[in-house]
Amino acid sequence: MRVLIFGKTGQVAQELQRFEGITALGREDADLNDPAACAEIIANTDADIVINAAAYTAVDAAETDTDKAFVVNADAPKAMAEAAAKRAMPFLHISTDYVFDGTGTTPWREDDPTAPLGIYGSSKLAGEHGVRAVGGSHAILRTSWVVSAHGTNFVRTMLRLGTERDALNIVADQIGGPTCARDIAAALMHMARKLIDDPSTSGTYHFASTPDTSWADFAREIFTQAGLSCDVTDIPSSAYPTPAARPKNSRLDCTKIATVFNINRPDWRIGLADILSDLKAGTA
Repeated sequence: MRVLIFGKTGQVAQELQRFEGITALGREDADLNDPAACAEIIANTDADIVINAAAYTAVDAAETDTDKAFVVNADAPKAMAEAAAKRAMPFLHISTDYVFDGTGTTPWREDDPTAPLGIYGSSKLAGEHGVRAVGGSHAILRTSWVVSAHGTNFVRTMLRLGTERDALNIVADQIGGPTCARDIAAALMHMARKLIDDPSTSGTYHFASTPDTSWADFAREIFTQAGLSCDVTDIPSSAYPTPAARPKNSRLDCTKIATVFNINRPDWRIGLADILSDLKAGTA
């Protein structure tokens, strides 16, 4: 299976490159600010399937950088999906829990009403609509709280702060499933193979690790596994204001992906141990 990936340095993109048959395109190869150029690449590829692992992910910056967020997160994926459909190639696209407003405590199902709280979530939702509207073979994978040994993410931030400080105040009223980029990559590759064989599996799916937790408790587990002595005090979201509101309930119901693809929720505590091992070994 030959896989064309948009994205090269992002967390999931780097993990996808561990697999065989991957061609990964970075910003120098494919500019998501130019959707037509991205579509042209797909029109001329010899790949069997396309995965879009690139996105505008600066949640707070998106509040004032609206046009760019929508071009990258909405216009580009739609153009990619159209080009893939013309070639009868399956198209996989990563989305986010931010398409929901985060109310309640019940895990979100794929068909629950969407209501993004900010520009980032709105742009990602528009991207979903664009991919679906094309009508080709596709899978939209919504995930949450992505972490890895690469780039900027909560695990790496906590490791840095945990070595610099004796105590931290961490938000405790946002609940979700921290999800390791390596697990997302493995899920995408599994889905890609099945989509090629069975286009009827097209649709929207949720994938997040278990158990659901708060950012504060996630931080405690990071410090425990890393052997860092850093006390964590729970605080509400209101005590840590940000330009963009975050959903408080990011729980995702992952029943559908288990039923259709036999992909079960991994334990993020095991994934965290792998991340820490990679960082210690310098193999990130």
